[in-house]
Amino acid sequence: MTHNETERLLALRKLDLLDTAPSEAFDRITRMAARVFGLPIAAVSLTDSDRQWFKSRVGVSHTSIPRLKAPCAGVTDCGDMLVINDLQEDAFFRDSPLARSGIRFYAGAPLITSDGYSLGAMCVLGPEPRAISGTERDALIDLAAMVMSQIELQHTLGRVDPLSGMPNRKQFIEDFADLQMDRPQGEQRVAVLVNMANQEQLNNAARVMGASYFDDLMNEAIRSYRAVMGEEHKVYQLAATQFITIAPPATDEARYSARLAHWLDSRSAWGTSRFVTTPAIGIAPFVLGRTDCLDVLRIAQNAMQDAHRTGLPIGSYSSEQDAAYRRRFTLLNAFDAALHDTRQLRLVYQPRIDLGTGACIGAEALLRWRHPELGDVPPGEFMPVVEQTSMVRAATSWVIREAVRQLAVWHAAGLQLQMSVNVSSANLLEADFVSTVTALLNQHRVAPGWLELEVTESAIMENQGTALATLAALDQAGVRLAIDDFGTGYSSLAYLQSMPAHVVKIDQSFVRNMAGGERNRTLVNTMISLSHELGFRVVAEGIETDDVRQLLHEQGCDEGQGYLFARPLAPEELFAWCARAQAGQPAARTPWAPICPPLPFPAPEPVPEPEPEPHTAT
Repeated sequence: MTHNETERLLALRKLDLLDTAPSEAFDRITRMAARVFGLPIAAVSLTDSDRQWFKSRVGVSHTSIPRLKAPCAGVTDCGDMLVINDLQEDAFFRDSPLARSGIRFYAGAPLITSDGYSLGAMCVLGPEPRAISGTERDALIDLAAMVMSQIELQHTLGRVDPLSGMPNRKQFIEDFADLQMDRPQGEQRVAVLVNMANQEQLNNAARVMGASYFDDLMNEAIRSYRAVMGEEHKVYQLAATQFITIAPPATDEARYSARLAHWLDSRSAWGTSRFVTTPAIGIAPFVLGRTDCLDVLRIAQNAMQDAHRTGLPIGSYSSEQDAAYRRRFTLLNAFDAALHDTRQLRLVYQPRIDLGTGACIGAEALLRWRHPELGDVPPGEFMPVVEQTSMVRAATSWVIREAVRQLAVWHAAGLQLQMSVNVSSANLLEADFVSTVTALLNQHRVAPGWLELEVTESAIMENQGTALATLAALDQAGVRLAIDDFGTGYSSLAYLQSMPAHVVKIDQSFVRNMAGGERNRTLVNTMISLSHELGFRVVAEGIETDDVRQLLHEQGCDEGQGYLFARPLAPEELFAWCARAQAGQPAARTPWAPICPPLPFPAPEPVPEPEPEPHTAT
């Protein structure tokens, strides 16, 4: 056995057992010891510098006793089993706190690590003097070995980070379960999750300083955290630069947040991360018995990510924000099923008007979703979520297939409109995207020039080389291309010159502000002039008043779309709308009547929806 007390205490504290919540894994062994000996008291006792602390206990209300004249301290010091048949007859222990409390019998077997450090004892105690047999002695030694096996398992098999030596996520989940059993149900507690760097900072630091930098960063952060917030905090490492802790009971969240802010302010004295990282903290209040561990981790992560997103150092859990996250997640899970259910997704079409002639020359296909339980889900809610996942490719594919099918139906009925469809950056990276589009056009016998694909500036810049190559191939195939939301992205001259597009669509945020002042009108006029100089046709989005339409026409804008002309319409509604326009009957609430191409009458019968494609779960 190793006798260096300083190293022994270091080994004990490295295991991070002191002052932790009771654990059912240890309590089972303690209850077994009490049954084997038929005694009312048993404990797993760890010897600290000045106390005996009980990791597990049966028949004892207090969690620790002084180390001085504690029999378990004697077991720790000698590293061997100690049996005292009667404490009151023992010359050394007769005046110990245990003897004075009425304890007469003690037996303890040492808890020794694989490195030879004695941590404490597995002990049994009783109010009457007694002796133990050889069988009982062996049983107590075996029970002590079981305790040490549990300690080693927790430390080495998946519950401790192998580099930092800190307890990890699995240990947090287990300790949280123990906390639920040990503390009163309904108790208010606060979890604090700290993330030392955002993803971009992580990538930059890893490139320059290597992975070991994160170990130094976390060690420094945790040391300083405990120094400011209190050594009683048990810290768990969740990821390379994340750790979580649970504040003590009866913590005032506002005051605790102030202390956390003070800790962050102390970063000026740190040497590792003060210049290259931006820590963010998520605070997650919860109630024992009502919130499970994984939910606490989730809301703490959300609060931390909100802090990073807003640029604030500390974010607190918001039930409203959490409900929004949950809804987004629900929509994301439901959208895949919607892609294979013809009753949920549909396209509506917003007319595009030639501002010079008043003719309706095209329509933009817009995706709509009617969830069977949630009802109509606004596209501004579900599309940003879908666009962040791989489902955006399937969604665009669905829209293009349906839009081209409808385009063929209109053309067969004599309604010669051009169809515009939005595509994402992910689509431009698909190796077979161009061949898929051209095959679809051939299938429905639609000339490529009748299809226009709209792409945003930011989508192109995400992977400029591949995106431009895809657009060039589409242009070569005869498909028209449009730059959507012009003015909100990069809009550099070099970018515009390299873009094989035919149309620029000025974002509605600029158009709607035109009536607000000369500066806004000048800005739009400059966009129109620049686009014309570069050979683009210009479309203004979001036209809602006739004054704005007149201004755009005077500035030379080629086309426009917006509520002034029509809201997005179902296919049969657009056909009827065009029929009214041809007959010179303005649409309801529209002071300016468009002109549509001649139509045969009556309107054609609606084309039946295609059968859904077979979907096999994998």
